Amino acid sequence: MLTLLNLLSAVALLIWGTHIVRTGILRVYGTNLRHVIGQNMSKKWLAFIAGILVTAMVQSSNATAMLVTSFVGQGLMALTPALATMLGADVGTALMARVLTLDLSWLSPLLIFLGVIFFLSRKQTRLGQMGRVSIGLGLIILALQLIVEAAAPITHAQGVKVIFASLTGDILLDALVGALFAMISYSSLAAVLLTATLAGAAVISLPVAIGLVIGANIGSGILAFMSTSMQNAAGRQVALGSLLYKLIGLLLIIPVLDPLVHWIDSLDFSPQEMVIGFHLLYNTARCLILLPSVGPMARLCAWLLPERPEVNGAAKPRHLDPTALVTPSLALANAARETLRMGDLLDNMLDASLDVLRGKQTAVTQEMRRLTDDVEALYSAIKLYLAQMPREDLGEHDSRRWAEIIELAINLKLAADLIERMLRKIQQQKTSQRRSFSEEGLEDLAGLQQQLIANLRLGLSVFLSGDRESARQLLREKRRFRAQERRLAHAHVSRLQRKIVQSLETSSLHLELIADMKRLNSLFCSSAYVVLETADTGALAVDDMADITHSP
Repeated sequence: MLTLLNLLSAVALLIWGTHIVRTGILRVYGTNLRHVIGQNMSKKWLAFIAGILVTAMVQSSNATAMLVTSFVGQGLMALTPALATMLGADVGTALMARVLTLDLSWLSPLLIFLGVIFFLSRKQTRLGQMGRVSIGLGLIILALQLIVEAAAPITHAQGVKVIFASLTGDILLDALVGALFAMISYSSLAAVLLTATLAGAAVISLPVAIGLVIGANIGSGILAFMSTSMQNAAGRQVALGSLLYKLIGLLLIIPVLDPLVHWIDSLDFSPQEMVIGFHLLYNTARCLILLPSVGPMARLCAWLLPERPEVNGAAKPRHLDPTALVTPSLALANAARETLRMGDLLDNMLDASLDVLRGKQTAVTQEMRRLTDDVEALYSAIKLYLAQMPREDLGEHDSRRWAEIIELAINLKLAADLIERMLRKIQQQKTSQRRSFSEEGLEDLAGLQQQLIANLRLGLSVFLSGDRESARQLLREKRRFRAQERRLAHAHVSRLQRKIVQSLETSSLHLELIADMKRLNSLFCSSAYVVLETADTGALAVDDMADITHSP
């Protein structure tokens, strides 16, 4: 029992070490990896090579699968190059399995020792995160040694020999058992290493070991497909294509299995080396043979898992991919894109209220309520998404960006509620009180509303780009809006002095709307202060400081 527990704990340590390496690499180089595999590559060979390189860095084909499915689900990558990248990931994981089986026992304590020093002393820096990666690599090497040591006593147990004696080389049965190994250990690498150990102890024959290796690949494909169950159809299509390619590989090797086994068995290598070597040879040959078929496979996956039309109801977030949370830069970019969607909805609300103000539409209450509900739904989703990111693990730049996103999301939510109240006031005046603005007053309000829409769009642009000059322009527009608001208030009072009946009847509402627009403008222009106050962009100019001091 203790021996089995040691083996399971070693497998768990291997999974944990892989997780540490993956998260550390993604936190340091997440943006760069996104550029490598997220761009819509014109040549499938480039995507194939990118899959090999990224998998070699993150030490896991499942991690690459999560990145690729995330990019495809968000429309950042087409399905065809994504499938080519997944084939490259299969070759990359086989290469890493070969590298990690070398005698690296001296390297494990060195990596762990140096990694702990750098991680604890400089946790929030890039060097500290690389220390985290070093710890993970050391744990992976240590776990591989422990797996071999813990599996040795098990291979001599009579019960284990009886169980594996039932595997007589039936490729389908062996592949099924290998898939179960990979799914239980949550790692095809661990399943392949365990198979190599069993073959080295003569518990299983070479044909059985080969069947288990093929099954381990299929098991990793099943795990990847199951992990995308919560994603949209585009993301699941990638995992489905990868799984189908692994099943096709099984069908392709069945006719040549016997001569292949005889050829490998004739080589002068140990059983462990033959198993690991077959793993690399099989994945490389399979992926190179199937690489030209990524186009037809993409069409097949799109046919098997078509996109479903969105159901009516509150807006659903499009970019908040939970698998990206391990990469702060990518997760923050997703949250920023979703926040911009909130801004687009607010733009639609302002356009609708402008049409009501001018009398072009008389009944948009239901539409406005739907837009408000959509803003509320996206705000809640963004808030919960950002809450899942541990801020203590964020660097200074990412932590500042996190605060910018949540602040803008809150401001847009407050603005949506304010716009809805403004619209209700206007409709109540026109329907129940049967009153309307004077022509001059209506033009003043409409002009101010148009300026408000322009400032919203400029504010969203500043939030996205972080451009200092655009931020200063936004502050100038805010001051111009404030001067315009005062001028229009004075013009309204002048109309009251001239005893214009319509101005007298709508005076309270007119001034309330001007005050509401002033508050909205302050909410829209807040992103300028964030850009100009950061240490990266330097101190604010004198006129900008004066604006901040007196800003509402």
